[in-house]
Amino acid sequence: MSLTDYKNGAILQTDYKYGQLCPMEVENYRKRPTMSCLNDVDDDHISLTSVLEVSRVPLWPLGPLRSVTKVKVISFLLGLTLTFLIMASYVLTLDKKGLMLTPPPFHLSAIVNPSSTISPNLSSTKDYVNIKLLVKCITAKLEFSPRKLPLLKDVVNSDSHLFSIIPRQFLPNIKSPCWYEELSGKTKVDPYRKNLYAVRSKSFRTVCDYLRNNFQEHLSHSVDDKQYRLRCLPYFYIIGQPKCGTTDLFHRLLLHPEVKFTTMKEPHWWTRKRFGIIHLKDGLLERFPVEDYLDLFDLAAYHIQQGILGNTSGDDSQQHLITGEASASTMWDNQAWSYLYDNRVDGEPPFLAQDFIHTVQPNAKIIVMLRDPVERLYSDYLYFNMANKSVEDFDQRVSESLQLFEACLAESSMRSCVYNTRLSNAMPVRLNLGLYIVFLLDWLTVFHRNQILVLQLEDYAANLRLTINKVFDFLNVGPLSEQIEAALTKRPMSNTRRAADRSLGPMLPSTRDLLKVFHQPFNHKLATVLDNKAFHWTET
Repeated sequence: MSLTDYKNGAILQTDYKYGQLCPMEVENYRKRPTMSCLNDVDDDHISLTSVLEVSRVPLWPLGPLRSVTKVKVISFLLGLTLTFLIMASYVLTLDKKGLMLTPPPFHLSAIVNPSSTISPNLSSTKDYVNIKLLVKCITAKLEFSPRKLPLLKDVVNSDSHLFSIIPRQFLPNIKSPCWYEELSGKTKVDPYRKNLYAVRSKSFRTVCDYLRNNFQEHLSHSVDDKQYRLRCLPYFYIIGQPKCGTTDLFHRLLLHPEVKFTTMKEPHWWTRKRFGIIHLKDGLLERFPVEDYLDLFDLAAYHIQQGILGNTSGDDSQQHLITGEASASTMWDNQAWSYLYDNRVDGEPPFLAQDFIHTVQPNAKIIVMLRDPVERLYSDYLYFNMANKSVEDFDQRVSESLQLFEACLAESSMRSCVYNTRLSNAMPVRLNLGLYIVFLLDWLTVFHRNQILVLQLEDYAANLRLTINKVFDFLNVGPLSEQIEAALTKRPMSNTRRAADRSLGPMLPSTRDLLKVFHQPFNHKLATVLDNKAFHWTET
């Protein structure tokens, strides 16, 4: 079934097949109206035939009925059937609260279509009386085996054009991953004429005008007068998470003279644009080729090329420039797989973004910015929802999202629920983005631990200078002058909360308390893996 079918509410309960359950009371799973993690009763499964079968059971000896007319007998049976139907409907829909009677995923139209009005029948967060059972289920399923890495040949074959453009070896004596690309055909005339980033970004069109006007002077020529231009990939990636300070870090790192970012933040190439995704709801559009992505680094390549061509004084500072890219989707967003492969409810993506990044750049450095997931979720809600925001609305959306995640987890593995595109699109708030440990463990399957720097927004805000210097040490860049360091530390914070959103105040205490309990097992494992108790977020 297509993603569109699910968005339109076309999924049937039978499509959501039984999978692995929590390790609690599974023996009588199909015989009982409830299960250890979730209720699996669906009113749609009670047919009229079954009700009529019940109504045929004799309630008293049939002898006296012989004197009653057939019309009265039929009328009596129909009345009894109708009464039974009303009572059954009332009992089955009565007080569906808590974990034991959570509705199946994708069954409610309000959840299938997140833009619709939230159903008032859904409980608020304060009604989650069985959250301890959910936490027990989460704790059990967090002990999953590392993902099975795809074969290198399968990664390469899945995007042969990408690997035909990027070489296996980069230029020596240059810190950034760069190489020379031979120019041919129309590229010599106007290399940026079809760049899809320029089509959609006025600011990048301006950059392209500058690059175009200065293109020839940055070319290199061979003995046979062939023309080459320098191409570069990022030396490091800021990969996420959203609303965790990545934008602020991006702007401060720009002030370092050795750091050259892409000409725009959030290119989202590895996770979205290379598949043709502009907005997920629009499906697949025109793919952004890797050449368009590489164009974003051409300004940095110009500076590096100047160092190569004009370095006669022995100053090699230009060759030590490093390129960087910051897209807060890179760590978690693999939703394109649902368009390209069979996105079964219990399935997992066959490839992740990091598989491709590691294949082209095994030595890349990765920076992750994290934040208390409870506060991250509320900030995410305030930033990405533009109308009818309130703490009560947030509370209800959290309630819906938790119910959906509970239902999925009762049927499937932890990783398949975290990466399930339909579930992610159905949840009214992006609850899955705060399950940091699941994403981090998958990044650690391809990159070494010393290649990944994990920062905490709370530390970053409390001691900016110390945290920034930690980043500089990780990137192996030189110290700043006093003047630049002063400008860097005094720069106002980026992407702060809007005044209208601040007026809403903090989330409801009941919402915060429930989210803290929900995230506790994820945070505990994160703190264990990183060997840092601060990632419990017990003090925030």
